[in-house]
Amino acid sequence: MVIAEEHIIVEGENLILTNLRAIYWPNENAIVLSDLHIGKTGHFKKHGIPIPDAILQKDLERLEFLIHHYRAKKMLVVGDLFHAQYNEDMVTFKTWLLKFKGLKIILIKGNHDRLSKKIMTEFNFTTETELELHPFLFVHEPLESHNDKFTISGHIHPGIIISGKGKQKLKLPCYHINRNQIILPAFSLFTGLNTRQLLSDAVSYAFTESSIFKF
Repeated sequence: MVIAEEHIIVEGENLILTNLRAIYWPNENAIVLSDLHIGKTGHFKKHGIPIPDAILQKDLERLEFLIHHYRAKKMLVVGDLFHAQYNEDMVTFKTWLLKFKGLKIILIKGNHDRLSKKIMTEFNFTTETELELHPFLFVHEPLESHNDKFTISGHIHPGIIISGKGKQKLKLPCYHINRNQIILPAFSLFTGLNTRQLLSDAVSYAFTESSIFKF
């Protein structure tokens, strides 16, 4: 697995954007990601639509690589860790978590995180509706107005269209950043890309399997 990095300074903090769909925050020794949507493949299969199991496995392999690469002690999930009602994908995830008993996981709940409190407690991590961790405010959905806190969110699965020669176009996932906030790319490969709901006065860091590009 190839990892590419882009170091940026936000509110005096060093943040490392990666081409593996997550940020590493060195001062907190934390991986920050959004929209893993565990349970989405299981949801479709339950309704008779054949979806390969490899999709979830690839997402978890990439996340495991990030945790080991940075030796992270904390994981902040900015919403939509889960996608649907409890299904076989959650069982896979619960087993996967046993590899990381020293990892502190905090979920900032998103619109898809609708599992019951009883089931949530079985995963043994902390859930919040929002999280203030100086100097950032972590929320699931991007805010339309801001106070004095720089926000980090997800939800919209940002992407960018790059035009090539002739009519050739390439659509890539990206981090979308302006003076008030960062919108994270969806961590799961099983998501679409939103190229319309983009911030004004912003830059995008798009990425491929081996590189990151600033636009």
